[in-house]
Amino acid sequence: QVQLVESGGGLVQPGGSLRLSCVASGSIFSINVMGWYRQAPGKQRELVAHITIGGRTNYADSVSGRFTISRDNAKNTVYLQMNSLKPEDTAVYYCNRALTSGFWSWGQGTQVTVSS
Repeated sequence: QVQLVESGGGLVQPGGSLRLSCVASGSIFSINVMGWYRQAPGKQRELVAHITIGGRTNYADSVSGRFTISRDNAKNTVYLQMNSLKPEDTAVYYCNRALTSGFWSWGQGTQVTVSS
């Protein structure tokens, strides 16, 4: 079973930046489309960005132009660079497979709070 460990969250002022990391155990990481998801209080979890095996990326409209997803297959790691953060970006952020109906077990996530 693949284990996912997210890190890099924190408290940041509006307009600030954070870089999230997610390390996945297991060698199958490199053959999967990976995504970053977020869940705000009282809302459903949503996919905000995904990256294919070949490195093609796609973003939700709400984060396009501000967030950048990348991956390092040699390190089994996916990143999310978040710039120009807004209060509405406040959520717990998770990584997992994307564009699939079969998710791995969810990690603990990393809290991102955007507030002045």
